[in-house]
Amino acid sequence: MNDNTTRKITNALLSVYCKENIETLVRLLNEWGITIYSTGGTLDFIANMGIEARSVESLTGYPSILGGRVKTLHPKVFGGILARRNHPPDNAQLIDYAIPPIDLVVVDLYPFEQTLLSNADEEEIIEKIDIGGLSLIRAAAKNYADTLVVSSREQYAPLIDLLKNGQGATTLATRRRFAAQAFRQSAQYDTAIFNYFNRHENLPTFQSFIATQKPLRYGENPHQEATFFGRFDDMFEQLHGKEISYNNLLDVDAAVALINDFNEPTFAILKHNNACGCASDDEKTNAWRKALAGDPVSAFGGIIVTNRPVEAACAEEINRLFFEAIIAPDYTPEALECLKTKKNRMLLRLKNATLPPAQFRSLLNGVARQTRDTATETAAQLQPVTDKQATAEEIADLIFANKLVKHSKSNAIILAKGQQLLAGGVGQTSRIDALKQAINKAQSFGFSLQGAVMASDAFFPFSDCIALAHQAGINAVVQPGGSINDRQSIEYCNQHNIAMLMTGVRHFKH
Repeated sequence: MNDNTTRKITNALLSVYCKENIETLVRLLNEWGITIYSTGGTLDFIANMGIEARSVESLTGYPSILGGRVKTLHPKVFGGILARRNHPPDNAQLIDYAIPPIDLVVVDLYPFEQTLLSNADEEEIIEKIDIGGLSLIRAAAKNYADTLVVSSREQYAPLIDLLKNGQGATTLATRRRFAAQAFRQSAQYDTAIFNYFNRHENLPTFQSFIATQKPLRYGENPHQEATFFGRFDDMFEQLHGKEISYNNLLDVDAAVALINDFNEPTFAILKHNNACGCASDDEKTNAWRKALAGDPVSAFGGIIVTNRPVEAACAEEINRLFFEAIIAPDYTPEALECLKTKKNRMLLRLKNATLPPAQFRSLLNGVARQTRDTATETAAQLQPVTDKQATAEEIADLIFANKLVKHSKSNAIILAKGQQLLAGGVGQTSRIDALKQAINKAQSFGFSLQGAVMASDAFFPFSDCIALAHQAGINAVVQPGGSINDRQSIEYCNQHNIAMLMTGVRHFKH
């Protein structure tokens, strides 16, 4: 059959939850003499318009039963939808059983996701799992060669335009396109239901992330298209600013993952998914000042995140910086008023939501899955391997630095002191280059590395990094260990009075 071959609609089945905007369609179908079959509330709605429609019960010979759970699940309905018009045995059976061929199926499913968001009880949620409607959609989509399927209210307007232009007839190409949209609708609906049942099971599956989708302005660059699959609003309330972009999402994701590892009052500034500033301090404004001091140049246009509510005094200082977005658990009214002075600046309130345990990344012609890196080492897990023991203050800084290196692109080195990020070397092809980058950066901003600590996301295969760190003034080092040359680094530390601790846990981030 040619894609442009038309098929006239003679019989239509309408079963919709939302009746809004359906009136125009019904009047068009009536004008063209199309027989309308319908159910329940949709049938009543059409009758109140003064238009004749036939009940599904009159076709099947059965009433709606089980409180409306079973209305359309009958061979006379599905036979009319699935019958192949170019298949003589099918046509013969339509005649034998007095089944009218159905050329158009219009369905708007029960609002399962909206019911979830309304905090309804479980019984009401379960009743909003549409069985008959979804079955109608799938049947009509399967038989797209003969039947046009409309699977959501968003398609009413395109359908009306289509029918007007075709005078009640449709092409194979059109029916195929609507079928594809129908199976997408079916997949998204099933995914939402799966996610509801999976909330206690935590079965790892990629489909958990594709229940909803949000078009983005563009991708990493303006010439790239982008879509976010997920529920951004479950995690954030956007209080101000322009829409989140693809690049913003990447930074926001990195920011939330990083701040989740800190319990102390902490501010971090991220640029291209890496922290360019971070500090913890009991006084929140001091934490902000120290975070900004880490790299005030890179902070320009970055993403700010904190694990404490933002108050007016701190907001006034933050407001002096140009930044893309800020994420916080809350803001005082005065702080909001201050931060809203820039039109496009994005202000996000982080809800009490947890990141999913699985991560997915598109690779080649597929998708790779891994469990999230939730390991965060404590003082008790740091194993001293040198003669010199780290002080309590150094251990606190080592834990701080180790959290940051975990969230930095490999190869990564973090230098810190006094719960402040002094500098990081990130995304380098060698560990020695990462360290050189960190040292040069710290010194360029006037930081002294005397008494600072160093964290590495992986082991040191040679003692060259330890030697360079020692020359810069580093007193204590934390690393995972595991190299066949661990002894070289340990011996260098013993010879030069440096404390080294090992975690046994590698934190690569590619």
